[in-house]
Amino acid sequence: MHGYVSHFTMRLDAKGRVSVPAPFRAVLARDGFEGLYCFPSPHQPAVDAGGNALIAEIEKRLSGFQALTAEHDFVATALYGISEVLKIDGEGRISVSDSIRAQTGIEGELVFVGQGYKFQIWEPQRFAAHRAEAMRRALAMLQPAAPSAPEGR
Repeated sequence: MHGYVSHFTMRLDAKGRVSVPAPFRAVLARDGFEGLYCFPSPHQPAVDAGGNALIAEIEKRLSGFQALTAEHDFVATALYGISEVLKIDGEGRISVSDSIRAQTGIEGELVFVGQGYKFQIWEPQRFAAHRAEAMRRALAMLQPAAPSAPEGR
């Protein structure tokens, strides 16, 4: 697997920095992206983050909208216009911005959650609730359909 997998709980330091998990930094390095591309998740109280693979998915999504239309501009604003590119320092840390803290509710700890082509950054208690709901929904979607009863019975 060459994408972001697993989850890691990390603590902010006194300056508001956190180490990006080493396996996630390795994916970013292979991806060739300088820094960390972040934007508020359109679905959750989390931040979507990644590199070139995430940007390629955004481009693919935007290509479904005709350029110079309101729909295109709304999606482009949500996925590009309010994004941030965070610098990763020599120690593998990022500074967690005020906008990321506001989106997620992060105070002292945060969780990095792999999702293949991207990862998310969560406040731990919010992630715990989301994880339970995600497992419930995923298991329901993955269950084979029950055979239907024969007609006439």
